[in-house]
Amino acid sequence: MTRVRIATRGSALALAQSGMVARALEGALGVTTELVPLVTSGDKLADASLAEVGGKGLFVKEVEEALLEGRADLAVHSAKDLPAQGHPGLVLAAFPPRADPRDALVARAPGAKLLELPEGARVGTGSARRASQLRALRPDLRVVPLRGNVDTRLRRLLEAERGLDAVLLACAGLERLGRAAEIHERIDPAQVLPAVGQGVLALQTRAGDALAEALRALDDAPTRACLAAERAFLVALGGDCNVPLAAFAEPEAGGGLRLRALVASPDGAALVRSEQRGRVADAEAAGRRAADEVCARGGAEILAALRGSS
Repeated sequence: MTRVRIATRGSALALAQSGMVARALEGALGVTTELVPLVTSGDKLADASLAEVGGKGLFVKEVEEALLEGRADLAVHSAKDLPAQGHPGLVLAAFPPRADPRDALVARAPGAKLLELPEGARVGTGSARRASQLRALRPDLRVVPLRGNVDTRLRRLLEAERGLDAVLLACAGLERLGRAAEIHERIDPAQVLPAVGQGVLALQTRAGDALAEALRALDDAPTRACLAAERAFLVALGGDCNVPLAAFAEPEAGGGLRLRALVASPDGAALVRSEQRGRVADAEAAGRRAADEVCARGGAEILAALRGSS
């Protein structure tokens, strides 16, 4: 193969991420690349609640169809956009090294910190995970629903009529867009635990394609193991964007892995955590243990209530 067509969402962030992968492919494999930008259902419904219109799988549907129909050879996804269940005809072939997985606070006031925002401050986010943890950490804050791409959300922070004091975004996305200087605080995961796969790019191909094997040149073993633990937690709980859950794994010395995970009620009143340690080789088992513990400690009731109201 001398040319690789890369399917991607057409947002500025997705194009920046896919461009990074394209350059890495050209350097590692000596191929030429072509980006195939696509508008996904999630992009078309930018102002709707994802939970109401079908979940975060809407950000990958059209991209995966381009692979299955032979219009592209490779797809680049933000791993946190991937639904719990993958498409049977496709494989996640490689995961480059993870970028900063933390959430970012971007605020109107210079030097702002999450714990130091004034009482009653209005914080924008479109994430059920972020909203529930914000409400648990700072019940006094007013969480304002906010969707759209990174540029849109940053622009809305500056619009006086919206009255926002801050927004929460992903550090990785701001870095990849060259906007890291706008981050006021990289939030400690002990305060707001990141999303499953946050900061990870997932390279997807058709099952059985020779390209899948070649992509191992871009694969980072620690990132793969951490994502395996996080996604095992997600899969075990059947999570989607309407479920406020989080999981963050990080490698430890000597081949170990630490996983922190949680499930929360949307109002933040109930938040159930688990912390697991294990071997990198048993990453998925750590994710399943975390899911079992969260469910046993009250997470099952939270999930049942969420599904009963949907």
